[in-house]
Amino acid sequence: MHLRWRYLGLVFLGGTAGTALREALSLTLPDGRLPMTTLGINLLGALSLGLLLEALVRSGHDAGGRRTLRLLLGTGLLGGFTTYSALATDSALLLHGGEIGVAVGYALGTVLLGGAVTWLGIVLGAALHRHPGANG
Repeated sequence: MHLRWRYLGLVFLGGTAGTALREALSLTLPDGRLPMTTLGINLLGALSLGLLLEALVRSGHDAGGRRTLRLLLGTGLLGGFTTYSALATDSALLLHGGEIGVAVGYALGTVLLGGAVTWLGIVLGAALHRHPGANG
């Protein structure tokens, strides 16, 4: 597979915007005992990614505008927005603070809920595609 600078640029632009949005939310919404902002960001990102990718898959081959959207919004924006590295850091800090059960529950819960909301996004994307007004 050869490198396409245009595609790298799309991922870079989307990733920059997604990371900035995540940081803005993290600064705006302070966390208490549990890092709920990180959890919310990851769940919203997982739901959005499932919805986006299902909608794109159902609309045709991964080419042209669909590929552009996938790279800009999926890989870039939502990839930069979600933050499983912060999940790992938050979990490690909880462990270091002696909250072993909370840390394990938080980490495992985030991953399991992330899978569930991704599935929900896929289901929503499929339902929107079947809706008579969804195709145009």
